Amino acid sequence: MSVLQGTEFYISKRIGRAIMDYKMLSEGDKIAVAVSGGKDSLTLLRLLQDRRQFVPIRYELIAVHVDLGYPRSFSASLRKYFRKIKIPYHIEKTDILKNTPRKDISCFWCSWNRRKALFQAADRLHCTKVALGHHLDDIIETVLLNLFFQGEISAMVPKQELFKGKITLIRPLAYVEERMIERFAKEEKLPHQSCRCPNSQISNRARMGRIVAELKKVCPDVKKNIFRSVKRVKNDYLL
Repeated sequence: MSVLQGTEFYISKRIGRAIMDYKMLSEGDKIAVAVSGGKDSLTLLRLLQDRRQFVPIRYELIAVHVDLGYPRSFSASLRKYFRKIKIPYHIEKTDILKNTPRKDISCFWCSWNRRKALFQAADRLHCTKVALGHHLDDIIETVLLNLFFQGEISAMVPKQELFKGKITLIRPLAYVEERMIERFAKEEKLPHQSCRCPNSQISNRARMGRIVAELKKVCPDVKKNIFRSVKRVKNDYLL
């Protein structure tokens, strides 16, 4: 049995806490890990695989990559990596990108179509859980996005039952900051890629990230405070 050290130990400990707090896993689960090819999803896959060596719950993993048809597809590189770490995998191909004008492509569009293809694949593969690589920063940005652009107080939840409980969505990285994932990906030389969406740097989500970064300069605990706020709602002070 290998012993986790350094950054991997740090991340694994927080994954374990999130799994326990939200009861994410059950004995015998078959988990479809959504792997986009980015650092977050590859880190999640690696940690969930490594944790199987010592956690008391037995579960099965399968990496699922949704190929929307972007030029220079990353599918071949991912296949090579999945084989290297000896993890079962499935590539879900779709050509929806070919018939979609660039002006219609947004973070929401991409996320919605990837999620649809992912759930369809997970259902065919008889998976009980779908694990996404969203981390603490993603959750915080979602809280702000919903507040500023939707006029509502809501978050990206760590665990969510879908389709009347047929599939459960889990986010084991919910307690992990992006900076730690970046460090782990660099240390382990994970074969990750950056988002290829032409609109990724001008998205509202990117704007929220920059706002939080500015606020952190005057309030070091801003991330923790935003995350905790949606669990500490004072009903007496709501309209």
